[in-house]
Amino acid sequence: MTDLPRRKKKVEGLVQTREVMDEAALHQALRRIADQILSRHPGAVNVVLVGIRTCGAFLARRLRGLLKDAAKVDVPLGAIDITLYRDDVFVGLPRPEVGSTSLPGPIDGRTVILVDDVLFTGRTVRSALDALMDYGRPHAVELAVLVDRGRRELPIHADFVGTSVPTTPEESVHVSLEEEGDEDKVVLYEKGDA
Repeated sequence: MTDLPRRKKKVEGLVQTREVMDEAALHQALRRIADQILSRHPGAVNVVLVGIRTCGAFLARRLRGLLKDAAKVDVPLGAIDITLYRDDVFVGLPRPEVGSTSLPGPIDGRTVILVDDVLFTGRTVRSALDALMDYGRPHAVELAVLVDRGRRELPIHADFVGTSVPTTPEESVHVSLEEEGDEDKVVLYEKGDA
């Protein structure tokens, strides 16, 4: 029928070009991030994990479990919604849906580790920083991402990275998680022919 390899599939105008991480690689990347966090913050003392909704919140929960297994410490966990802080909230989102923000107590004087799935332009992280500052004044804010795909538009970098995947403007990185009813994987897509 087609000369494309079977692994390529079309999704919403995008064509899957390759799988970047399978379930095992995704878990290994999260374990590596947890190890890096503990290396920088032994015992995870004074650390708070805050996931950027939605995928970042799921990944933060997983990181919390890995930190608990490794350091025997219950790191406080929160989630932040950035919808109203986005610079395209009324341009690119005709009907923005605002989710909830839940923090595990005051963040003043603590090290907050923001967690997200993909770091791209930096605009999501900028929005998360704006939202976070409305809740207090942390000692420091660090960033953990599963995938850094490059192509930054703002001077933002990740402190903890699962993997780096250089991309073109035509490509897209999609993280699927079992918490969303999918299998754990990271896939690279590109715009397909119309």
